[in-house]
Amino acid sequence: MIDITSKIEKLIPEKGEGVCVCFTQHTTCGMTINENADPDVKSDMLGFLHRLIPQYEPNFKHFEHNSDAHIKSSIVGSSVTVPFENGKLLLGRWQGIYLCDFDGPRERKVTVFFSG
Repeated sequence: MIDITSKIEKLIPEKGEGVCVCFTQHTTCGMTINENADPDVKSDMLGFLHRLIPQYEPNFKHFEHNSDAHIKSSIVGSSVTVPFENGKLLLGRWQGIYLCDFDGPRERKVTVFFSG
């Protein structure tokens, strides 16, 4: 889980308000908003997903052995939407935007779109 909040904040328009949509263009990545103060939250989330969906499950047939990453990305989702106003994301005090790479590390892209 990679906190990309500061990278997104640099892109926010200085004036106006609207919504920011962040979308990952990969089938083995996810996007989520969660606590960015305590690193144990990330390890707890990843640990639980690993126990829930192990990489080597006897019934997985996908030859790349990353079926778990595809399932995790479907559960977590591929995008987040956050309101913004005058150059600031309107996240809660402890919230951050995370790119969740379930099959990496690899080079990943996030598309960011502003409407408003």
